Amino acid sequence: RDFQQADVKYLSRWKKWKRASSKSLKKVLSEAKGLSSYLVLWRHDIHIIEGRFGIGVQSYFSFLRFLVLLNFIIFILMFSFVILPTIISNYRTFNSTIANISSNNIEYNCTIYEPSGNKGLVYFYTYLQDLLSGTGFLEVTSLFYGYYTINAVWISIMRYNLPLAYLLTTFAYLALSLIWIIKRCVGTLKQKLVDDADPFQSYSNKVFAGWDFCITDPSAAQLKHCSLQKELQMDLEEERLKKKKADRTIKEKLRIYSLRIFINIIVLAILLGCFYSIYRVTVFSQDKSSVSIRNDTRTDSIEAANLLVQYLPSIVITSANFICSLTFSFLIQFEDYSPVFEVILTFMRCVFVYLANIGVLLLSLWSQISDCATDKCEPCGYNYKLYPCWESNVGQEMYKLMIFDFIVTLVVPLFVHYPRKLLITHCSCKAVQWLGLKEFSISDNVLEIIYGQTVCWIGTFFSPPLPAIATVKFFIVFYIKKISLKHIWKPADKPIRASSSNIFFLAVLLFGLILAFIPVGVSIAVIPSSKACGPFRNFYTSWEVVPATILAEFPGGLQQVLFVMASEAFAVPFFIVLCLIMFYCMAWARAQKRAVDQLKEQLGLEGRDKMFLIQKIAEAQR
Repeated sequence: RDFQQADVKYLSRWKKWKRASSKSLKKVLSEAKGLSSYLVLWRHDIHIIEGRFGIGVQSYFSFLRFLVLLNFIIFILMFSFVILPTIISNYRTFNSTIANISSNNIEYNCTIYEPSGNKGLVYFYTYLQDLLSGTGFLEVTSLFYGYYTINAVWISIMRYNLPLAYLLTTFAYLALSLIWIIKRCVGTLKQKLVDDADPFQSYSNKVFAGWDFCITDPSAAQLKHCSLQKELQMDLEEERLKKKKADRTIKEKLRIYSLRIFINIIVLAILLGCFYSIYRVTVFSQDKSSVSIRNDTRTDSIEAANLLVQYLPSIVITSANFICSLTFSFLIQFEDYSPVFEVILTFMRCVFVYLANIGVLLLSLWSQISDCATDKCEPCGYNYKLYPCWESNVGQEMYKLMIFDFIVTLVVPLFVHYPRKLLITHCSCKAVQWLGLKEFSISDNVLEIIYGQTVCWIGTFFSPPLPAIATVKFFIVFYIKKISLKHIWKPADKPIRASSSNIFFLAVLLFGLILAFIPVGVSIAVIPSSKACGPFRNFYTSWEVVPATILAEFPGGLQQVLFVMASEAFAVPFFIVLCLIMFYCMAWARAQKRAVDQLKEQLGLEGRDKMFLIQKIAEAQR
């Protein structure tokens, strides 16, 4: 300290002021960070959940909060760059003018598009049906792709290229989601490496360094005490199962492995049955819907049947998700895995149901859109008679999946789980008591929101306001799950470690995002864009707006640079360089890991040498 004071004494006034300013700025930033923590969404609620139900359940609600914020940011992007310019142009705000897309160069048959809007006297249930299915008056609003038919917006002297903005905003929200998920994966992986490094170190950290001595409130202290107790229970449960696994005989191992093989065969058969059912139902629903639209007859019974037919794929997908989750959760009990691996394996099985079902639905739609038998696609490149604006049709399917999933989330706790609790509470019958309360399954609940988020990622290109619907949905789901957890469900009997489950939750979410890349990418680059609606009517595919804009508006030198960067001559060497950098980073990481292991070994030897020296001194004193 004396040296520091002497150093400050001989500093110039400028350096003294600079050092004082730096300290003041750090203090202000630290206080601002402390105050901003109070603005975190659901901060107090999540802390209470952590104390009462453990950090594993808390990780689910933190994950849900992350998706609320992510969808809100995605909606801000889509609203700012796609929806708002269209609204400004339609209402001629800021003296704006528009340039509509010309259909002179498009075959007339391809431009025929008559949305199933409501005409004449319309009853209330018709509006309700349109609200649930995305048809009728909703089909011609900004909710779907077909509404955005503007080529450019002129605000004063500035030209806003809406088709290019639509495409780039799609890339932006997918890239933002990817970067944000990877960032959270890195932070969670660091915590997992600390937890898995040494079990004894994990115990020591919790017992000797787990308490927060800044806590002064008794209720907060009680919550922290409960949280530490839950974490120690997780560690003890994992150690008990490891010991049980090590003590198995060869006969027990053969029995368990045979049972696991048999159960996996059952799981595979269930998956194949789900995929085939969804494919058949989707084809049936699209055929019947197109027939009802052509007939254009509306009676009470026909409208009710038509709504049921339109929702048939959503009903089958949601039912398959629900039944398979229950089946897999039941089967996993017989396979004798650890709590963490039970969550992981149930995740792996349910992922193929939840996410692959969406893929099967889209594949069924694409098979109908690209059905070019008997020259159905001439001259438009797609089945324009059945799907004059196929992007809006895909958007309606994603919209129906989102709405139906939300309805199920609302209805099941209220009309299934709550009566179940009342029955168990007030009825002493053995059969009812054997049924027991519904257990809060972290894997099932996380998969539900990952499924909804994947639908949102896929559907945002076809329905730009869909992230706003997802934000409201997840916001309400938080309170539904919170109330259900406190008053209807019971916590899981087997606690799980949050760091292990969190990294897997994010990995599955990343898998859902990669799955979303495929249909969006195919829709942009492969399937011909609709010639009757949307911002890409003048382009064969949506991607063609990028080279067309470069050729029309960029200078010649920049065009050559961009086309070279997009060529194979640039892509192959760039890929090789990336591979070399990746191999270097992997080698460097392995070297660092070896250095850490050697340091740990040296520390262990030092500790043993000190113990040996203490023993010798004690023997000499005797």
